[in-house]
Amino acid sequence: MAFTVEIAILVGALALTWRYFGSYMAAVYEGRVHFLRWLERPIYRMLSVSESSEQSWRRYLFSLLVFSAVSVAVTFAILVTQGYLPLNPQHLGNVTPALAFNTAVSFVTNTDWQNYAGETTMSYLSQMGALAVQNFVSASVGIAVAIAMVRGFSRKGASSIGNFWVDTVRGILYILLPVSVVMTVVFVWQGAPQTFLGPASVHNVLNGVSQVIPRGPVASQEVIKQFGTNGGGFFNANGAHPYENPTGLTNILSIYLILTIPVALTYTFGKMVGSIREGVGILVAMLALFAATFAFTLVAENGGNPAVAAGGITAVHHGNMVGKEARFGTGNSVLYNVTSTETSTGSVNSSADSYTAVGGLGMMAGMMYGEVSPGGVGSGLYTMLIFAVLTVFISGLMVGRTPEYLRKKIQRTEILWASIGVLVMPITVLILTAITVAIPAGRAATLNAGPHGFSEILYAFTSQGNNNGSAFAGLSSNTDFFNIAGAVAMLLGRFGVMVPVLALGGSLAQKEEVPVTAGTFRTATPMFTGLLVGVILLVGALNFFPAVALGPVAEALVHGRFF
Repeated sequence: MAFTVEIAILVGALALTWRYFGSYMAAVYEGRVHFLRWLERPIYRMLSVSESSEQSWRRYLFSLLVFSAVSVAVTFAILVTQGYLPLNPQHLGNVTPALAFNTAVSFVTNTDWQNYAGETTMSYLSQMGALAVQNFVSASVGIAVAIAMVRGFSRKGASSIGNFWVDTVRGILYILLPVSVVMTVVFVWQGAPQTFLGPASVHNVLNGVSQVIPRGPVASQEVIKQFGTNGGGFFNANGAHPYENPTGLTNILSIYLILTIPVALTYTFGKMVGSIREGVGILVAMLALFAATFAFTLVAENGGNPAVAAGGITAVHHGNMVGKEARFGTGNSVLYNVTSTETSTGSVNSSADSYTAVGGLGMMAGMMYGEVSPGGVGSGLYTMLIFAVLTVFISGLMVGRTPEYLRKKIQRTEILWASIGVLVMPITVLILTAITVAIPAGRAATLNAGPHGFSEILYAFTSQGNNNGSAFAGLSSNTDFFNIAGAVAMLLGRFGVMVPVLALGGSLAQKEEVPVTAGTFRTATPMFTGLLVGVILLVGALNFFPAVALGPVAEALVHGRFF
């Protein structure tokens, strides 16, 4: 009953957020919000940027790529020299080059995949000055790209789609920073530490046992990791650690923060293109996929663990509690993990490797859709709009109507870029998975044999290729091979999609609007939303079913049951 109430409160809060925060974000990117003007203007002067000057999609992309490359270089430099830098009370050494490169790429691409335990690898300066900074920056870049694409639909006969520097600065100052400051106070209130003091040494006089308990500036990083759908934890246990997720309130707030921007951006989209109903259609498609995946995974985990049942254990049934926090239970664990994997966040409050075969498949499916249900900050919306363009084209061919979306003709150029945007991720994931299982360096990293070991590899590259960052565990991935291969997956998963997205936005911005006629295919309808969901499922199934059959499906068959 309590879990049902929590879901009802979450849905109500998100409904208000969708309307009001979505409208606020539209105002931010239309230049109607100015309460931090005193801070915004000096940043533009430092960057030598005029906020009234806009960029073509090629210039926008060039700025994005240069900025991202510099971000990788700066983050890498901090990590490989952290042993010589301040704010290192544990006196941790420099991060090895391969791991530092993987980590730098990971945080710059909003993936936050971690081949390390944060509390024993990263200094406080690395956590704050490198990783937390990228949590803000990479999230703002993702939103900026989505807004640039939306401008492509809303403008006509235009040669520009905005200014990358202005969009990124406004995203940080007016969206990410204010919410993060307020919510950090809430997390500190609930018990998350925020301190520069080193680890605490505790001695229990009753049993003579001593402990060293890591701590640090945790609360601030915890909030932006969720709000920016980043997901990188201060501690190795991530959302299961009592310092990152101290109470039931922080657990539900984490889920809310993860969903806030991806959900609200659909209203922002509708408002900026002049049709809220179009935004509603996109949101309904996202929620339909989310709800189906959540229900699928919850049923699987509530069915219990077949290995436990095979051992003859007849304890009171609470579902599959292996690898889950007793304080959260099965329902909250599944809701948190499904939310995290369907939003490119990747933070988890229970061990994905300990889920049932079908429960693990549920989390994989959320990523294999293309991270659109509702996806990460910005990335969920722009990937969903790519699918919408494809759906319009396919539907137009089926019924003999001119492919149009939001009064823009969808022609060869748009379909070419949309197709590239959809196929980059599955091609990257499947090729890297195949290479890994074919070579000794890849197979040696799995800690489990058979289908589950294959699932660990498939999950790893699916997560990195979708810039999610969650891990199935059971994979010793801190090796030169996995650090480099993972970095390749993350770079292609991020920029291999952003390039066609901006190209598509630029192409659409140049087009004139066509009048609505009797032959126009209506997109703000339940029929189009259903077709959109169908196309997403079909593309995901065609790309990944053979691989899934070798992993979680085969594992479920070995156990003798699916649910």
